[in-house]
Amino acid sequence: MHETELHDLADDADYEASLQQSLVTVARSDSDKKSWSSESDGAEVVYSKENVTIHPSQYASERISGRLRLIKQGSSLFMTWIPYKGQSSNARLSERDRNLYTIRAVPFTDIRSIRRHTPTLGWQYIIVVLASGLAFPPLYFYNGGVREFLATIKQHAFLVRSAEDANVFLVNDFEDPLQKTLSSLELPRAVLAANTSISISPSISNENPERIDAGTSEGTLSTSQYIGRQRQKFNDPARDLSIQVLEKFSLVTKFARETTSQIFRESHSNNGFNANDWRNRNQFSLDNSVSEESQKVSDGNIVTPDPLETSILVKQSTPYRKQNYGEEAFTIVGTFELVNFKEFDKLTLVWGKPRQPPLGSEEWSTFLDSEGRIMDSKALRKRIFYGGVEHTLRKEAWSLLLGYHAYDSTYAEREYLASTKKLEYETIKQQWQSISPEQAKRFTKFRERKGLIEKDVVRTDRTLSFYDGDDNPNVNLLRDILLTYSFYNFDLGYCQGMSDLLSPILFVMEDESESFWCFVALMERLGPNFDRDQNGMHSQLFALSKLVEILDSPLHNYFNQNDCLNYFFCFRWVLIQFKREFEYEKTMRLWEVLWTHYLSEHLHLYVCVAILKRYRNKIMGEKMDFDTLLKFINELSGSIDLDSILRDAEALCICAGENGAACIPPGTPPSLPIDNGLLYSQHDDVL
Repeated sequence: MHETELHDLADDADYEASLQQSLVTVARSDSDKKSWSSESDGAEVVYSKENVTIHPSQYASERISGRLRLIKQGSSLFMTWIPYKGQSSNARLSERDRNLYTIRAVPFTDIRSIRRHTPTLGWQYIIVVLASGLAFPPLYFYNGGVREFLATIKQHAFLVRSAEDANVFLVNDFEDPLQKTLSSLELPRAVLAANTSISISPSISNENPERIDAGTSEGTLSTSQYIGRQRQKFNDPARDLSIQVLEKFSLVTKFARETTSQIFRESHSNNGFNANDWRNRNQFSLDNSVSEESQKVSDGNIVTPDPLETSILVKQSTPYRKQNYGEEAFTIVGTFELVNFKEFDKLTLVWGKPRQPPLGSEEWSTFLDSEGRIMDSKALRKRIFYGGVEHTLRKEAWSLLLGYHAYDSTYAEREYLASTKKLEYETIKQQWQSISPEQAKRFTKFRERKGLIEKDVVRTDRTLSFYDGDDNPNVNLLRDILLTYSFYNFDLGYCQGMSDLLSPILFVMEDESESFWCFVALMERLGPNFDRDQNGMHSQLFALSKLVEILDSPLHNYFNQNDCLNYFFCFRWVLIQFKREFEYEKTMRLWEVLWTHYLSEHLHLYVCVAILKRYRNKIMGEKMDFDTLLKFINELSGSIDLDSILRDAEALCICAGENGAACIPPGTPPSLPIDNGLLYSQHDDVL
């Protein structure tokens, strides 16, 4: 919807009808409030606002006005929005259409955040985002009242202003951030629906007879001794999305998904990375030589050709020559040879440099001087980028890649740092170990975090021999490190998904203190993934959408047409760095490649693009909608060829060049966050 196209309400018959209706309902509001508290088992209307309106389209005649209420029952707070009945004679909006937007008794425990919009022209409105990441349509306050609405919520529920965006207010009481969104990573618990009715009291879900009653790893080689036999494969029902959750996705209305995409776009509309600006900066196109012959899939559906069908083969070459197939072309990102892609393996996008064997001990020693310093860190990172390292070297290599040890440190300096950091770790650990049972009874946040950690670690990588069995000491170490981190970074604390990131680090380091500090270094970069407001995740998914637009515009257009531009189907990939998509050994190989930051700090986004492009014909040919695509993406787990994807990601990164880098906002994880003086500040001043 376009705020600049707002209509004069004086001529708006739909709004005039709602005003007339409000004259009656406002006069009854006091008596209604009393009857609510007496007739619904203690339910009390703590806030009521008339003429709160939804705009299903840009047409003024299709607006739907109604009453917004906050209802308190016991210790729970609920929100309802019920449209006025018979307020408009517009035939294009049936009663069924109005029922579609009805919000019936949504508990605030199911709400993640509320975004407030105050446009220069027009009315204030809010967007309520559910814990699932989906959202209700914007609610416009024609007569004001947003401030009072937020103030009332703060009186009855936990509400805090986002440190990243002053117009975003985070709710959900004291829930751990992302707990419900991340339910797809663990035992599914989230109910993802935009129009779910909650049974709290008959009268709450049926507000007034005059209103509408609507309802609606298996390791290899040197790691095999630790990894052992994986008894459960990648379709483990205890770890993947269940069919029930996927079915609940199908209940989400099309409008809710469109609104979520709108929020996703609006959250970055002021950061200088909008589509028009990017188009002005774009200096080259990958579509110059796209074949006119359409690709066809098995079901006969015609699929728009990949722009890289007739592609570029990365090559160091001589200066510019005539741009025909087999010839060379000079672009701002280098000199390329244009080739007819039909002559090559169609399963590969653009061949980068072939992958190499893992870096071994003998070759490793050539990068070090006699005192243990890395003589050429860039050369080392390049070598690891193209082949990874052998498992026996990972402990030393990962501490360097993660920044725990400096590349120019000596053996002696690293040993001294390790001993110093061990004492510091023990001091932090003692903080939670010294909490007595009596203290714990009065320390809600500690009890909640400890309970969540203990529940998560017992189901993290238990198919590996390193974590297998009852009373496994490594599982206890996993718990202790995560609890200690929750005290080290108390603002961020613990969120589901962190145990997945720590597990391989502990597996490699085999030392509690060093695992902790390597995890701290990793979370310096990936911590924003777990922020309450999810700005870190949204900035990455936004950048991913822009990269797909550059590197495969037909696929981008397909996602746009099928309400998939929010890229939430890639959420798990980005959040825990593909931890669930590959076998354990391959995950470690991928991580050390990503940590080199050799071509880009954001190579993981190009890995996402590479996977999507590899399956683009199936996605587009089978006309997958959001729900089908989500199910398909999660079922790819364990079936992706890592080496091929890395080669494709490398080539895509080079192809995108400076244009790709320009699509990624500064501070986007895993870039180190932009220093604002406080990494995880929490503000209680809502208004």
